[in-house]
Amino acid sequence: MRDLFDLPQHGEDPVEKTRAHVRRDLPKRFYKEAGTLAEEGGHAVVLDGRPIRTPAGSKLVVPHGAIAAAIAAEWAAQETVIDPGRMPLTRLANSALDAVAREADAVRGEIARYAGDDLLIYRAGNPRELVERQNLVWNPVIASAERRYSGRFTLAEGVIHVDQNAEMLTVIRDSLEAVEPLPLAALHVATTLTGSALLALALWHGELSGADAWHAAHVDEDWNMQLWGRDEEALERRAHRAAEFDAAVLVVEAMRPGAADE
Repeated sequence: MRDLFDLPQHGEDPVEKTRAHVRRDLPKRFYKEAGTLAEEGGHAVVLDGRPIRTPAGSKLVVPHGAIAAAIAAEWAAQETVIDPGRMPLTRLANSALDAVAREADAVRGEIARYAGDDLLIYRAGNPRELVERQNLVWNPVIASAERRYSGRFTLAEGVIHVDQNAEMLTVIRDSLEAVEPLPLAALHVATTLTGSALLALALWHGELSGADAWHAAHVDEDWNMQLWGRDEEALERRAHRAAEFDAAVLVVEAMRPGAADE
């Protein structure tokens, strides 16, 4: 069953990965109860009192009780079969324990690279209403990041790549040194799903709620649907991504600087 919980590899579409899980023959639910157990180093998620293991064989232990309870709730919500497509927080925790813990520096580097090519940097030149909407939603995030990281972002009109201040990107990467694997994995998920490290980092520092960050990530898409009508296929993809994003937000809000320990 462990391979069911493998997360998408770099470049894989998380929505298609989830659909692939659905197409498999899913294992039947084999346990009566899911719960948590406090132990040294954090909170274990258990099935009928036995610890869950990650795909790599590690015990599924997370540092925050509310996160463990939410993972247990995912397992409790499974009915006759175990469907990993409905368990984004479990998959996120697996990724943190099995991959991010070993490759934290690479993950920090990738988040910083996203900041150098961030969604918020590339702006529309017209129509005026879209330009104003981007400025209203995105400019405060840019300004806050510039203050935090002591640098300036170069904004661009259109999609032609512009280089950003390399020293500032290094500061962004280094600012993540102390972040534990689970919230680092959550920040990476939030970054890749929104296309914006700056939105993920604003969420981490408590400057945006999850809902506001998600709205900011879809300014362009919402504008196009307002202009041309609803795109049901795009909305379906967004709903799949939103479940993954909400799992990341739960972790970030529980473990960001200043959050209460549990």
